[in-house]
Amino acid sequence: MAIGTPDYSIKNLNEKTDAEIKESISKSKEELFNLRFQKATSQLENSSRIRAVKTDIARMYTVLRERELGITQAPEETSGKAEK
Repeated sequence: MAIGTPDYSIKNLNEKTDAEIKESISKSKEELFNLRFQKATSQLENSSRIRAVKTDIARMYTVLRERELGITQAPEETSGKAEK
């Protein structure tokens, strides 16, 4: 069984641009901070969510690093103008 959020699977991340992935990383880091805070105050209900968020963050960094090394390609960014 795969750990993490289905929205952040490798297939879905490969379809996103670098900017979208970086935005997702910042949201996930914020969520991880909130989860850790809930754990410290004994308000955390689902402790497995911490591991899933950490895995998602690592997966996003891996995709960005693969693109940096040229292992995979980022999708073409659409400019909003229709080409004729």
